[in-house]
Amino acid sequence: MGQWMVLYKVKLRRCMDDKLNVKVILGSTRENRFSELVGAWLMRELAKRKDMTVELLDLRDFDMPLFEEPVSPSSKTAPYTQEAVVRWTAKIAEADAFLVVAPEYNHGYPAVLKNALDYVYQEWNRKPIGFVSYGSAMGSRSVEQLRLIAIELQMAPIRNAIHMPWSTVEAGRKDPESAFDEYNDRVKGLADQLAWWARPLRSARSSS
Repeated sequence: MGQWMVLYKVKLRRCMDDKLNVKVILGSTRENRFSELVGAWLMRELAKRKDMTVELLDLRDFDMPLFEEPVSPSSKTAPYTQEAVVRWTAKIAEADAFLVVAPEYNHGYPAVLKNALDYVYQEWNRKPIGFVSYGSAMGSRSVEQLRLIAIELQMAPIRNAIHMPWSTVEAGRKDPESAFDEYNDRVKGLADQLAWWARPLRSARSSS
């Protein structure tokens, strides 16, 4: 076996041994929101994986004003200085991949989620993103629109998603410990696809 092949295999093994940094983002801040129940379930399921380090990002913890900066994130030459924006940007920068809990409001996604997406640019680039949605039409229209935004942010929106009907919302409020059991296999498939994209993209970012 040639030396270059040995080095390649060692590098590949190291890459596979390194855990992916995955952020679960709650896309709603409203009172009595369902998204935090979904987020808690996702964290329980993803904690079973040995290939990921997972952190929950609650937009309530990042009190960002409506986007009002004079320069767009893609064109800025200096970091924004608003404290919550600085913390939010740092969390996005350290991530390898994202799962967004995406409610659907009035045929679209929540404004607070769009605002959080808009404050960052380079730190989103070349990273995969997946969605778990609920609400009208099981959140499918929210996810459809968010995928278009993700592409504009130079992200890789994955095909797999989880869409929950109102019956799951109602069941989840009554019994959040077991209401999501029927989706456990789906979240495994969702996470598998997210990881499949995250590893080569992380490698590509590190070499560029």
